[in-house]
Amino acid sequence: MPKKAAGLLLVCASVVVWVSCATNSNHYLYAAQPTANNIVAYREDPNSGVLTLLSVSPIAAGPAVQALALHPSKKYLYAANTQENDISLFTIDTSGVLTEVTPRPKTDTAPTLLAMNSAGSFLYVGNSGANDISVFSIDAGSGQLTAVGTPLQLGLIPNNMQVSPSGNFLYVIGAGLPGSIEVFSLSAGVPNQVPVQITQVGTNPYGLAIDPSGAHLYVANSLPDNSISEFTINSDGSLTALSTIGGGTLSSPIALLIDNSGKYLYVANAGASSLSAYAIAAHGSLTLLTANESVPTNSHPSFMVSDPSGKYVFVGNSSSPAIQSFSLDPGTGTLTSVTSYSVADTPTSIVVVP
Repeated sequence: MPKKAAGLLLVCASVVVWVSCATNSNHYLYAAQPTANNIVAYREDPNSGVLTLLSVSPIAAGPAVQALALHPSKKYLYAANTQENDISLFTIDTSGVLTEVTPRPKTDTAPTLLAMNSAGSFLYVGNSGANDISVFSIDAGSGQLTAVGTPLQLGLIPNNMQVSPSGNFLYVIGAGLPGSIEVFSLSAGVPNQVPVQITQVGTNPYGLAIDPSGAHLYVANSLPDNSISEFTINSDGSLTALSTIGGGTLSSPIALLIDNSGKYLYVANAGASSLSAYAIAAHGSLTLLTANESVPTNSHPSFMVSDPSGKYVFVGNSSSPAIQSFSLDPGTGTLTSVTSYSVADTPTSIVVVP
């Protein structure tokens, strides 16, 4: 999930000074392509959001590689291989090259989701074929995974999940009419088998976002609701409903992203091929940014990530396989299209490495 990075363009009074303030180091973007069993890799220019395909791309991965997760150290990348029921560990070198470390630790059936605590000490794997979550501890020195306990049994098919910024709670959503969200407490990284709370949300929820402070949680409810559920997160991890918003340009909202500052929430509307932007108030309520009520995208945007600086947002499109780059104005929340990059196969997960 995107984290804060130091802002280097603080006070630059002229074009000449701006150049001297610019970020010179590269970022690297990786996207999973399950039908091709590989990971496409780009260099991102952190001053423009422009992507350049690496010469080593694509990089071989496991069968139906579906989800990616980046370790906070930026040294390790994890990939869930849905058809092989295991996880790949890749080391990341300074030039962006990935090198897999074998063997691949086994999960339960059909791993499709990955989530990690902010300390990088535990990896959680959502298994859609078994309706459970495999838990692994992470060795800080090598990145290697060790299975912990037995899989956490769920009362739903996991569609999305996130760990709270504190690392004390795990939130899992599942589709249905209505959908639901299950809350689990984490003790030293290990989930309690009995949920703190199970609560209903809208129909067929897929998008899930928690603000950087860990105070509020948002769920995107797809068809037929076309809505966003807003919650306050209580000290015990349980959720209190604030409100549900709908209408406007929301059309099969399938993914959510909160920017690095925690001020704006973005919605990927798969049904309208657009993004919507909202301002987040101190008490967690959302207000539509009319200037960004409907930002056009390629067909069927399905997920979004921010780069480490928070200045750019990357969108994965599934119907016309592509990765799009947008600049983000931190003062207004406005998104502006940079460019689009066609990919050979549908991307399903993206991470950006500083």
